[in-house]
Amino acid sequence: MDNIAGQKSALAWAVNLSVAVLVILWIIPTAGLLVSSFRSGDQIDSSGWWQAFATQEAQQAPIRITGAETTEGETHVIAGHLFTTGATVSAWGISSREPAAFAPDETADLGGGSSLTVAQDGSFTLSSPTSFEGARLPRVFTTAATPPEFTIDNYRNVIFSPMAGQSIGQAFLNTLTVSIPATVIPILVAAFAAYALAWMDFPGRALLIATIVGLLVVPLQLALIPLLQLHNTIGIGKGYLGIWLAHTGFGLPMAIYLLRNYMVGLPKDIIENARVDGATEFQIFVKIILPLSFPALASFAIFQFLWTWNDLLVALVFLGTGNDQQVLTGNLVNLMGSRGGDWEILSASAFVSIAVPLLVFFSMQRFLVRGLLAGSVK
Repeated sequence: MDNIAGQKSALAWAVNLSVAVLVILWIIPTAGLLVSSFRSGDQIDSSGWWQAFATQEAQQAPIRITGAETTEGETHVIAGHLFTTGATVSAWGISSREPAAFAPDETADLGGGSSLTVAQDGSFTLSSPTSFEGARLPRVFTTAATPPEFTIDNYRNVIFSPMAGQSIGQAFLNTLTVSIPATVIPILVAAFAAYALAWMDFPGRALLIATIVGLLVVPLQLALIPLLQLHNTIGIGKGYLGIWLAHTGFGLPMAIYLLRNYMVGLPKDIIENARVDGATEFQIFVKIILPLSFPALASFAIFQFLWTWNDLLVALVFLGTGNDQQVLTGNLVNLMGSRGGDWEILSASAFVSIAVPLLVFFSMQRFLVRGLLAGSVK
């Protein structure tokens, strides 16, 4: 009964369930990051992203009284509003020990004849018989119900406003400048090398293939400093050319290995017939091998682009740390240091950094699967 056609085995159900769990575990934090990137900092501090679509009543971050001072007879007054949103105050206080000591519209005695009143809509009136000039104004602790609020100001600030000495928009362009050539160059070089290793006979081919396989296990960190010294010796130094060549060198072993294994599985009769018809090796490569190898080329392009886009170490070594040279990962590290409490800025910056890799992956995933599974079924 276990082998009846149309029934799934226990292993198939386990695999499907595992894939579903992995997908959910991957989607949940991504969705949280996306929702948080459209929320204000106060809302992120007061409630979780899963509560973003409902009105939430919670204790808000303390707010320092600010505003222009006016006079009403002999009384000095500062009036204003605690919130920029339509929050509704249910309780408030002037001390962290008693953040809900007063109800809306009640008046708190601050001593010395000064008093503070906070209304239900968040408006306040601070009055005193003496001027507030040079005085430290009180903080207000509130418990308020805040309606859902979403804004694109986070993305506007992230992309166009200079932060930590540089706007992330410039870092975005720098990352594109690094990633696109660092993906295209290895593909071009590796495609020629893979065709030669797969379909051309020459002395030392087996040794060369073994060397390439061996290079797959060489740690990247081991070659960074010697390669930088080589660049400085021959006059390349730090810059885009240096990082393009570095990523090309680090990515070529995997590219050649992947493409060679794919090309070796292509039908031999097609290539032999082309040679009989008088086609040159270059014509065979361009008109036959490349079109048939597109899934493998796309697979490597995805891996290489994601690697170069998310890279930080190679960019720091071969590109530099200047404001006009930073890539997205370096810019995000600076934001973590200089704006570690601005979660709305960090979430918007992080989502900008992952948006392009997500777009590349989902647009080319069908080629990734075909490239990885090529040759597994005869």
